[in-house]
Amino acid sequence: MQYKKTIVNKPWGYEYLVYQNKNIALWYLYIGSGHQTSMHCHPNKTTGLIVLDGEVEISFLGNSFKSKPVSKIMIRKGLFHSTKAISDHGAHIFEIETPVDKHDLVRLEDKYGREGEPYEDSTFEVPKENDCLWIVEPDLGNSIDYNFSNCDIVLNTISDIMYFAGQDDDNNIMFINGGILTDEGIMVAQAGDVVSCKIVKQLVALFPQVAKNTTIMIISKTSND
Repeated sequence: MQYKKTIVNKPWGYEYLVYQNKNIALWYLYIGSGHQTSMHCHPNKTTGLIVLDGEVEISFLGNSFKSKPVSKIMIRKGLFHSTKAISDHGAHIFEIETPVDKHDLVRLEDKYGREGEPYEDSTFEVPKENDCLWIVEPDLGNSIDYNFSNCDIVLNTISDIMYFAGQDDDNNIMFINGGILTDEGIMVAQAGDVVSCKIVKQLVALFPQVAKNTTIMIISKTSND
């Protein structure tokens, strides 16, 4: 894991790896207030974004929309997009990518002059600090909890498809490993997907099989009570 021990500095903030397996990589991004990523695409990988804290404006070549915690968006291969922090304290984001390839990047426009340039080289890397998040995958039947960026993060490795029945419809399910299978073994939700629990329940009603050692992440805002 090339980036496990480093923070990558950006003109808009910084990012670092928080988890990786053979199928997916999960990154944490901090975007400073008023700053934005380049208008870029990933020709060969799919990405999912979950806003943890703050508010962002996500733009495409033809339109844009605002997104608050803990909303999510899936971005297909080749779709040009940019993320801007519009809240006063900046924005904190999880980005999941599959397949794993940080250098799968084409920059079209950039307010910092990086148009057409590749991903940052090692001169932009600094060692991680002690408070940087690193996520560990739980053993089968177990869960691990984290509190990060004003969010409660729960990882579960499950074997029982009925686990989803007890989850709130509004929760977003991030698949870290495994997924949901048809009778023919076709994945209808798999590692790298971020899906609302309401949709997951619709899937399992028709396809009640879960792959071996399926690991999921559920993110919710920390209660102030």
